[in-house]
Amino acid sequence: MRALLSRLSAISLAACLLFTGQALTTPDRAAAADPGYLMTHFVGEGSTGQQIYFSHSTDGLNWSDLNGGGMTLRSTVGTRGVRDPALVRAPGGDKYWIIATDLCIGCGQSWDDSVNNASRNLVVWESTDLVTWSQPRLLNVAGAIPDGRNAWAPEAIWNPETNDYVLYWATNATRGGVLKHRIYYARTTDFRTITTPQLYIDRPGTQNIIDTQIVEVPSGVGDFRYVRASGDGQITLEGSNSILGTWTNLGNLSGIGLTGSQVEGPMWMKFRDRNEWTLYLDQYASGRGYMPVTTTNPSAAGTYRLPASGSYNLGGTKKRHGAILNLTAAEESRVLSRWANTPAKRLQSFNFQDRYVRHANFDVRIDQNVTGPDAQFRLRPGLAGSGTVSFESVNFPGHFLRHSNYDFQLAYNDGTTRFAADATFRQVAGLADPTWSSFQSYSHPDRYIRHYAYELRLDPITTTTARSDATFRVTN
Repeated sequence: MRALLSRLSAISLAACLLFTGQALTTPDRAAAADPGYLMTHFVGEGSTGQQIYFSHSTDGLNWSDLNGGGMTLRSTVGTRGVRDPALVRAPGGDKYWIIATDLCIGCGQSWDDSVNNASRNLVVWESTDLVTWSQPRLLNVAGAIPDGRNAWAPEAIWNPETNDYVLYWATNATRGGVLKHRIYYARTTDFRTITTPQLYIDRPGTQNIIDTQIVEVPSGVGDFRYVRASGDGQITLEGSNSILGTWTNLGNLSGIGLTGSQVEGPMWMKFRDRNEWTLYLDQYASGRGYMPVTTTNPSAAGTYRLPASGSYNLGGTKKRHGAILNLTAAEESRVLSRWANTPAKRLQSFNFQDRYVRHANFDVRIDQNVTGPDAQFRLRPGLAGSGTVSFESVNFPGHFLRHSNYDFQLAYNDGTTRFAADATFRQVAGLADPTWSSFQSYSHPDRYIRHYAYELRLDPITTTTARSDATFRVTN
C-alpha cells in the first residue's frame, strides 16, 4: 500500500460477494447455453461516474457493458453518489441486495472530507429478481464506532454458522491512540438493522487496510473453506474455516511482482466450468484498470499466474471496484432483457421543433434545444401489454415517464400493475403528420401524450392544435 493520502487519491474500495457455481468435469467451457457472469461496478468520478453500472461476460474474462454503457441504478440519498458496490444473493436465490459506499468525490465532498468526516452510512438497494430494484436507502454502520469517521468498501457473506450475513467494511477511527482504517463487521438478516459493530481486521502499527474480500472454496481445494484477499501494502491472502474465526496468513502476491504499490481492489470470481478462480486486481498505479490473476487453489500464493497478453477484455467503460456474480440461466435471461443496449433517444415537438421533452425536478415539459441527459430516454418494451413502449430516463434509470391524474412526471417504477399501465404507450402514426409519431395511453386509450403550455399532459385529442401538440419525432 502506498502512503495513505496518495493511496486515497485512487480510493481502493473493493467490495463484492461471490457465490460460486458448480465445477464441471471438463476443463473446457461448457456449451453455449451455459449462463455467464454479472459484474456490478462504478466507472469513475463525478455524479454520474459514481453510480451503479452492470457488465456481462460469457466466459469471465471478456466483458460487455450493459444498458449501453449507462448507469443502471442511481443513488438519490446521502451524498447522492456511490462507489464499491457489493452484490449479495440470498442462499435461496429469492432476494438480492446491492450495498455500496455512500461517497461522491467532486460532488461537494473533498478527499479530506471523505477520510475525516464522511458518511457513516452505506447505500442499500433490494430486489427479488435482479432487475426491479427498490429505491435506495441508507444503513448507518459506523455511527456506533467510537471516533468513526467514514464507512467504506462494504462486503457481505452468508454465514451458515449463525444463519445470517456478516457485513463488513472499512472505517477510519482511533483505537489505542492510532488513527487509521480498520475492518469492522456486524451481523444482519435484512440489511436494515445490524448488530453492534465489532473490530474484524487490524493490521500492526499504523498500517491501514481498506480493501478486503472473501471467497468460499469447495471441499478438496486447499486447506481452508474461506480465503480472503486484502489490500494492506501487499495483496495479502489469509485462510480460515470459519468466517468469524481465526485467520491464517497464507502469504501474498509479491512472488509474481504484484504489491500494494501497483494493484488494489481485490475482486474474486470462480469459473463455473472448472476448478479455477480469478482474482481481479485494479492496476491503479498505471491507470490500466482491472486485470485477472488466475489460480487453481486460492489458498496457495505460489499458484497465482499473471494473464497472457490479449487474454481478457474489460469492455468500453473503466471498471472500478465492484462485485461479480455467477448467474443462473433464469437470472441471465432477465438481466440481459432488462438492461439491453437500447440507444438513448430524444422526443422532438412537431409544432415547436426547437423544443424537446425533458424532465426537470421530476416534472416533464418541452424546452428549447435541450441536448443533455434530462432530455434523453430509452424506449423500452412496454411495462404492460405487447407491442408497446415505455420511456426510461437515461440519467435516472428505473424512472419512467408516467401519467398521474393526466399530468406527467418522471417516477420510479414501484413494480405495481398500476404503475406499469400508466407508464406504457402505443407508438402510432403521428396525428398531425404520419411520418412522425404519437403515443396513445395504454391505460386510457382515448388519450394521448401532448404538451399544453409546454407541460406534458395526457388528453383526448379533438382539435387540429391538439393533434399537433400530440405529435413528436423520435430522434437521436
